[in-house]
This record gives sequence, structure tokens and C-alpha cells, in this order.
Amino acid sequence: MSRLAQLIGFAALFGLAACGPSSTTAPGAPQPSSSAAAPEAPASPTPSGPTPEQIAAALATLPAPYNTGDVDNGHAKFALCMACHTAVAGAPNMTGPNLHGLFGRTAGTAPGYSYSDAMKNAGWIWDAPHLDTWLSGPAKTLPGTKMTFAGLPNPKDRVDVIAYLKVATSN
Repeated sequence: MSRLAQLIGFAALFGLAACGPSSTTAPGAPQPSSSAAAPEAPASPTPSGPTPEQIAAALATLPAPYNTGDVDNGHAKFALCMACHTAVAGAPNMTGPNLHGLFGRTAGTAPGYSYSDAMKNAGWIWDAPHLDTWLSGPAKTLPGTKMTFAGLPNPKDRVDVIAYLKVATSN
């Protein structure tokens, strides 16, 4: 199992554990009667994320050098973006637009997001080379954008983030 799949599974498991009531009670606290306890639901499988084959197929659609990106490093670097963006299908826009379905979309057109005039008028289609330039410094790339992210100066990190985004934002 890839590191990305393990991280996704762990995050899902941790999130589910944080949602439910504690299975332990304080020492000396009354114990619930077994007849009053709700029946336990069968354990559901944790999401495993994309398979290695799905990751390889998504990466194969990218031009070089992006098709050789390290998806796990890209996921780690994408943590910088997660304060403003999500890549989850159907999730709401945040401070920045939802990035799911990003590749092939015209810049400034994600539904329900209020873009700057600069982005609405950019006129490009999101692909790996445009993302690479954008991630190097959004304000430098498109003066007037409201995106305040300073950028990723390391070219390998940009390649890796683009590889991760291709996997994470594809159907």
C-alpha cells in the first residue's frame, strides 16, 4: 500500500474515532448495563485511497517531468495549501476554490467561487506547466490575484505537488 493510501486511511480512522463517544469510562463511574447498550454496528472498511494502478494511470496523463513526481512528497507539500484549498469532490470552496477537477478547467471558473478580475480574465486552462508557473509565485505570475501564497521555490516540490494534485483531483 502506498504511503498516500496509508495516510488517507489513518486520517479517516482517526477522524471517525474522534467523532464517537469514548469506549472507556472513568474509574468508579457507573457502568452502562449491557441490555441498555446499543447494538454495535459492523465495522466498516477504511477508505484505502487510490490504488497504485490508479496513481500510475493518473501520472501517465501528465507530461514529463510531472509524470515522475513523488505523490507522497506532493501530499506533504500540499499541506501548505490546505489552509485555503481542498481537493475533495463535492467539498465546499474555502478561502480558495475547491481544486477537485482542476486539470482542464479554465482558470477562474470553478463554480461558486468569487475570483479576482485578474483570475477571471487570465484565459488559460489549468495544466501541469501552468500550475508549475503558478505555484512558483502566484502574485508574480498574475498581478492582481487575491491569492497571497508566496509560492514553492523548489522545482522538485512543484513537480511533486502537481503529481499529487493530478491524483487527488481526478475522478
